[in-house]
Order: sequence, then C-alpha cells, then structure tokens
Amino acid sequence: MTKLMQWLFGVSLLGAAWALVTFDLLNLSLPRTYREVAWPMPVYLLVAFGCYSLATVGYRVATFNDCEEAAKELQDQIKEAKEDLRKKGLKL
Repeated sequence: MTKLMQWLFGVSLLGAAWALVTFDLLNLSLPRTYREVAWPMPVYLLVAFGCYSLATVGYRVATFNDCEEAAKELQDQIKEAKEDLRKKGLKL
C-alpha cells in the first residue's frame, strides 16, 4: 500500500466517523455537546496540520547541512568553464 493510499484511508475513516457523529446517522442518541464539538473538527484538524507543516519546514531549514565539498567542486568547475570560454575568445 502506497503512502498516498494510507493517507486517503485514514482521512476517509476520520471523515466517516465525523459524519456519523455530526449527523447522527446511526441514531446513537449522542449528547448535543458531542455534535457541537464534532462540527468544527475538520477546521481544527486543518489548522493543526498547517502548524505541523510549518514547524516541519522550519526545522528542516534550521538544520540544513552545508555541503562545503560540493560548493568547492562547483566553484572549481565554474573557474574551469570561465577559462575555457576565455581561450575560445569570449570576454566575460
């Protein structure tokens, strides 16, 4: 099962549970407070997902590793390319 299918399965389960509680589809006679709490739950989950995503991106940016060897190699390649272009008559 792919990760997408796992996410879709989880979201569909949450959506089904939300619909059952919110619209009382099984006639469970749940207290009114359960329905009042369940009604805005998708908005709360969306905000929580946004906060998690923002925190994850912030953490990954803060802990991003520098690749000094790759940067040095790239600088050397740029110097080689400039010299090659100078030999061919291009003025930079």
